[in-house]
Amino acid sequence: MYHIKNLKTSNFIRWVVVDLSKKPIFSSGSQPGVQNPRVYSTKAACKSNNGPKSDDENVGLSYRVDCREAEDALLDYLHSTRSLQFIDAENISRNSPRFLEKLLERVGKGENIGQSVSRFLRYHPINEFEPFFESMGLEPCEFSTLLPRKLMFLSDDSVLLERYRMLCQYGFAPNKIGKIYKEVGEAFRSNDGFLLSRLHDLQVLGLDQSTVVKLVGLCPSVLIEGENSDVVKAVLELKTIRIANDWFVEHLSDEESYNWKHMLEVLWFLKEFGFKNERLGRLTHKHPTILLQDSGITTISVIIFLLKFGASKNNILSLFSQFPDTKIRDFVSNLRRSYKFLTGIEMYVDDIGKLFCSYPHILGSCTLKGVKTSLNCLNVGKQRLCEIIMNNPEVLQNLAIGSKITPLPSSRRCTIERTKFLLDMGFVENSTEMERALKRCRGKAKELHERFNCLVNIGFDPKEVMEMVKSSPQIVNQSKVVLEIKVDFLVNVLGYPLSAITGYPSSLSYAMEKVKLRCLFHKWLKEQGATNDIALSTILACSEKQFIKEKVKRHPKGVEVYEMLKRQIY
Repeated sequence: MYHIKNLKTSNFIRWVVVDLSKKPIFSSGSQPGVQNPRVYSTKAACKSNNGPKSDDENVGLSYRVDCREAEDALLDYLHSTRSLQFIDAENISRNSPRFLEKLLERVGKGENIGQSVSRFLRYHPINEFEPFFESMGLEPCEFSTLLPRKLMFLSDDSVLLERYRMLCQYGFAPNKIGKIYKEVGEAFRSNDGFLLSRLHDLQVLGLDQSTVVKLVGLCPSVLIEGENSDVVKAVLELKTIRIANDWFVEHLSDEESYNWKHMLEVLWFLKEFGFKNERLGRLTHKHPTILLQDSGITTISVIIFLLKFGASKNNILSLFSQFPDTKIRDFVSNLRRSYKFLTGIEMYVDDIGKLFCSYPHILGSCTLKGVKTSLNCLNVGKQRLCEIIMNNPEVLQNLAIGSKITPLPSSRRCTIERTKFLLDMGFVENSTEMERALKRCRGKAKELHERFNCLVNIGFDPKEVMEMVKSSPQIVNQSKVVLEIKVDFLVNVLGYPLSAITGYPSSLSYAMEKVKLRCLFHKWLKEQGATNDIALSTILACSEKQFIKEKVKRHPKGVEVYEMLKRQIY
């Protein structure tokens, strides 16, 4: 076994406890280079069918036209009155819809919105930083603390405007610059040439301009000297494993947040396991989520999970050499589901460990169906399914959600023994009932007899149990413990006589939670005087929708009590 303590990066393990469900919060919901969808052009507003419009359509069209006129008025004000460059004025006016809404509210309705807005701006100077920061992709709640205290006009902050224009000219989308300003505002107050020199330094590392734009847009801290060492080291490390510029541009995503220190540690961690540069480069290029999703923390959690099962260094190398075409988060989710499935069929812990060490690529590549569904479709018991999986783990791929399961043929010996058991119960050989019962009964004949005897020991007459099995063969698929618990609940808790169960033996086939929920609710209805004694079949056999309609909603407090019981039981 390759112990984790042998690794130089052992203190990195603490990172796996980080909450992987956290998502980065971005300043703008719009995509790069896409104008905010709330801003419409006049042409777009006028493109419609020639047929008659509804009142809502007319109102919507009128509002969009008003917005466009307000945009034009704001553009004219910023460019002609405030002397901003046309391209800056246009970007601000076209990409600050919330500010325009506030402006329209103050102006009010009228026939000529454009003139009204122009007149308003002439006598009521605005804080130009508000629409400016909004056009940079920031929400009002984000830029409220960034507004200068003693300034209203953008022209009074020439340094900010100069840095903004420089980034636009370099290739940054205007609506992405807000994130950079929010996170590293000091870079906008730096000496002349500082920003360009930092961008140039990144290009010296071997990154082209488009890659630098992508990298800085996602990780603005790279612009701050002294805080960018992890980014630089990670980029250099990726270069050593032959990760090219186009890889960054293609796979770095606005939907992720990246911790470059963690990513750097992941690369070193994998190298400690024996991955050479060329092999690690192929792995990262083919499966980028191994490194990029959650900054590689999920990948480390997979390795530690396997090490706990006793996986060796070669097992880990084999996994990543055969890694399936799935994202690392989905892979981890499938591993967890597989573990739950294997424990659900009562596989021995040692056997589960062997599967996870030798076949993790299979366990993580498919999302398995539920245990009950798989057993029913395969027509086998838990013990036999365990044996089948251990002999051929690839069988698990046939149990994935979306795949059709073909029932497995029963072994001749088991079939003969089960047939003998059913004949003893009173079934006629080669009859339709016998064929149906053979499909519904699972387990060895010895187990079936033990469950039969369990029901007899509880208090049922042997002849009654035989009739119960003939009516519902599946009741003997359950363990003795489960049968005892269900009968005890129905008889000793709810007060039903044994005859109520013999009259409806399928009551022992339902999930215990369903039986408790429905029977306890019926007991409550009875205590309220809202119903009389009714048969178990009436309570359990109907659908959930029918039960709620006919039983739950018949009492004013029915829904409240039913939901309370459901929370307590489930």
